[in-house]
Amino acid sequence: MKNFLPLMILPLIILPLITGCGGGQGSETGGDTKYSKTLVIGLDDEYAPMGFRDKDGQLIGFDIDLAREAAKRMGVAVELLPIDWHNKENELENGRIDIIWNGLDITPERKERILYSKPYMDNRQILLVKKDNRQGIRSESDLAGKRVGTQAGSNSETYVHQNEQLRDSFAEFKTYRNYRDAFNDLEGGKVDVLIVDELAGRYEMSKVPSKFDPIEVTVGPVTEIGIGFRKDDVELRDKVQKVFDSMIADGTARKISEHWFQADLIKTRR
Repeated sequence: MKNFLPLMILPLIILPLITGCGGGQGSETGGDTKYSKTLVIGLDDEYAPMGFRDKDGQLIGFDIDLAREAAKRMGVAVELLPIDWHNKENELENGRIDIIWNGLDITPERKERILYSKPYMDNRQILLVKKDNRQGIRSESDLAGKRVGTQAGSNSETYVHQNEQLRDSFAEFKTYRNYRDAFNDLEGGKVDVLIVDELAGRYEMSKVPSKFDPIEVTVGPVTEIGIGFRKDDVELRDKVQKVFDSMIADGTARKISEHWFQADLIKTRR
């Protein structure tokens, strides 16, 4: 993820309607994408590189750049609201946020409460250990007897709880409010291995390459990432989808991906 900063308590942040990497024109999508309300986007503000705080406490990230550009094309302001990821569905349903745009995996369980955009990225769960401490782990079954951690409310947690035999084989299973605490516990030896989103894990390793190693074991199914909306908010979903499709078509989404990942990870066949 990143070199973690102390958690900061800040008010809602109203973003300027610009993107650091884009440059598309709103006119390409037509007038029916315009929206009259400020959009409140919920996110985990410690989930680099999708959304996190820089050294000055400002919210930045891959999904934030995508959201900025989409809002620009819709002619609308956007507020970013950090939320407890474990309660993301409740935050949508009670109207505190309008959108979840923050590396949100599409799962059958979440579809019961969340209306999704088309998937725009693939994601998988991998294992992360301290540097040069692979502990003989070559497969998911080798986690038996290990102290294992992951983020609360994540696809990894759901998978582990659905596989009781796997969970019961662990010496301990810990969940964390955010990845910052999880990485700190791994570094401090309080857990032996983390199950993490590959995007977050590899970004963290790129920032501190001397601390962690990935283990090329996929835990659970490969998933797709989408943008989340309230179940009855079809109109908003469709407006956002239309501008996002235009961002893919004109190369803006690709440029944003290359800025954050040095590669084009945007799905074009959906």
